[in-house]
Amino acid sequence: MYAVVKIKNQQYRVQPDLKVQVPLLDNEVGDSLIFDEVLMFADGDDVKVGTPHVEGASVAAEIIGHGRSRKIVVFKKKRRKNYRRKNGHRQAFTEIKITGING
Repeated sequence: MYAVVKIKNQQYRVQPDLKVQVPLLDNEVGDSLIFDEVLMFADGDDVKVGTPHVEGASVAAEIIGHGRSRKIVVFKKKRRKNYRRKNGHRQAFTEIKITGING
């Protein structure tokens, strides 16, 4: 059993007991969440595709923790102009565990 769910304008293929890193959510660690924007639900050979969402389907999750990913170096340069800029960026994320899928 799996589902494709939309979380903060990104799509994730999830199944029960799966840990997923999603963009930062404002909830606290240990909170339970329910995502109603299920785009597709599959249980064996029974596949339901929404237009745009599957009616009555939802995904339950629990927040495990918050964190930041590894550093990405952003470097800009224009040749022969003595122009160089170096920046770093670390994207914040929330790790969630899928507790159940209701189809």
